[in-house]
Amino acid sequence: MNTDWQTISTQIAAATGQAFSATSVHPLVGGDVNAAYRLQAAGACYFVKLNRADLAHGFAAELAGLCELAETGTVTVPQPVCAGVAGQNAFLALEYINLGEPTRITARQLGRQLAELHRTPQAYFGWQCHNTIGSTLQSNPKSLDWCQFWREQRLVKQLQLAARNGFAGRLQQLGDRLCADLEAFFQGYAPQASLLHGDLWGGNWAADHSGQAVIFDPVCYYGDREVDLAMTELFGGFSADFYTTYQLAWPLDPGYSARKALYNLYPILNHLNLFGRGYLAQAEQTLSKLLAELK
Repeated sequence: MNTDWQTISTQIAAATGQAFSATSVHPLVGGDVNAAYRLQAAGACYFVKLNRADLAHGFAAELAGLCELAETGTVTVPQPVCAGVAGQNAFLALEYINLGEPTRITARQLGRQLAELHRTPQAYFGWQCHNTIGSTLQSNPKSLDWCQFWREQRLVKQLQLAARNGFAGRLQQLGDRLCADLEAFFQGYAPQASLLHGDLWGGNWAADHSGQAVIFDPVCYYGDREVDLAMTELFGGFSADFYTTYQLAWPLDPGYSARKALYNLYPILNHLNLFGRGYLAQAEQTLSKLLAELK
């Protein structure tokens, strides 16, 4: 990847008001979609993500999400610096944090902080702009109807993309049946709109050098808080301390146990669309399980 590090350094300096010219660039591991680097100079260090220039809108939206999360004063995120384009690359520059393994104390802290974040009500479902989950466009039009939003902007969009990617047949039949009866999962339950991290799996949180909980790589929007909680259960990485502390701060509705599969269907379908047929069986099994709940 031929990267214009000087242009990125110049934009970081402009955003921070501090002189900066990178003297070393270290590649980092861990991302499936973006390339990541530690950009360093005397007295300063930044975390930089790179992708194709035509994906700059995704980094701009991530920057906006980090800013909004930081402004709530509830959770800790890497300090956002700037996003832009340098040559053939889009980039996102953030504060560099040395991350470590969370402790039980860190997990409890995150549980309290996430509940506090979710408790702040928002005026609508959706968000200020569209963003990307992985490299997939995530549409966030304003809506007052959560069930309709989840059906049309999350499930239907992913199912349509899956059909274009060649996953037709049983997946689409099951998906159509579920979308037709989606209201059944919301009988007696009217979620408030909360600011969500939007992609809170175990790889998107850690502890900083002082043991404080840090969350990163958000895909923010306003939605049902259960979406964030469901995602924490999809791939693991969260301890009983996290869930116990969250529940003490703001208990979940009893219907969450059924809806969490509904909410996790969205990232499963997205993985199918991003990474291929290896996720097809999981998507179809999740759809079948949800339809069985309706009988």
